Amino acid sequence: MELWNSTLGSGFILVGILDDSGSPELLCATITALYMLALTSNGLLLLVITMDARLHVPMYLLLGQLSLMDLLLTSVITPKAVIDFLLKDNTISFGGCALQMFLELVLGSAEDLLLAFMAYDRYVAICQPLNYTILMSHTVCWLLIATSWILASLTALIFTTYTMQYPFCKSRQIRHLFCEIPPLLKLACADTSTYELMVYLTGVSVLILPLAVILASYVRILYSVLHMPSNEGRKKALVTCSSHLTVVGMWYGGASFMYVLPSQFHNPKQDNVLSVFYTIVTPALNPLIYSLRNKEVTGALRRILGKRLLPTQSTF
Repeated sequence: MELWNSTLGSGFILVGILDDSGSPELLCATITALYMLALTSNGLLLLVITMDARLHVPMYLLLGQLSLMDLLLTSVITPKAVIDFLLKDNTISFGGCALQMFLELVLGSAEDLLLAFMAYDRYVAICQPLNYTILMSHTVCWLLIATSWILASLTALIFTTYTMQYPFCKSRQIRHLFCEIPPLLKLACADTSTYELMVYLTGVSVLILPLAVILASYVRILYSVLHMPSNEGRKKALVTCSSHLTVVGMWYGGASFMYVLPSQFHNPKQDNVLSVFYTIVTPALNPLIYSLRNKEVTGALRRILGKRLLPTQSTF
């Protein structure tokens, strides 16, 4: 069988959720609305954290990085999917597919690590408050941020390079919203079993190890919170942590299903739905979960915009 993509001039056809939907126009409008919400909410949160000096503390610097990653991740996926549907042209070049895969892996892996670092930050703030300025200084905070970007970039470069070196001859159609490793390997006309095992083990490590850190941090946090003498302090700590745990559940649920659950337990249609959830829905909702009940963020937003339209809440 001819290896049709043996040159960089060849490409793929993305057969995503819009093509398999019974109401593609409605779904396209919904995805577009979610993307606009993600742009607006993450953009405003980044603006507030950047411009308000009171928010230049580790907790909000990490939150700003989360918004940046979410903004970039959904922008790598959503505009092309919507434009392809409107233009009725689902093709993507070989190089474009490689670039999309690389960026998605960088941003996804960096967010995995960042969520673990955010859990560590909350652990130090609640369980080690007297040592917080030492254990989570600005230098430490930026080192953690740099670590998440660097490790994610190296991992993404390795896996993208290795995946794209395979010969593809089974089909040009990738039954997925975007170029991702598992659906792309189904098109390879070489034995990918060893590499699939490596992808699986790496996925388990990249997802499960940070998740273990998060769970361990919150077990310690919960223990400390339950022994707090002040009801107000207990309430404040629980609200802070509940926001983070909600984001963690949304992100790790979809990503774990895709990369940790063996492929025989899910199908392309399920993968398409989940890919929309963790690349479009989650980035749109994360800033709202973190900021709507955060009086520091809403107060800073009122100061920057010069308006009094946001409700005053005092839970954080």
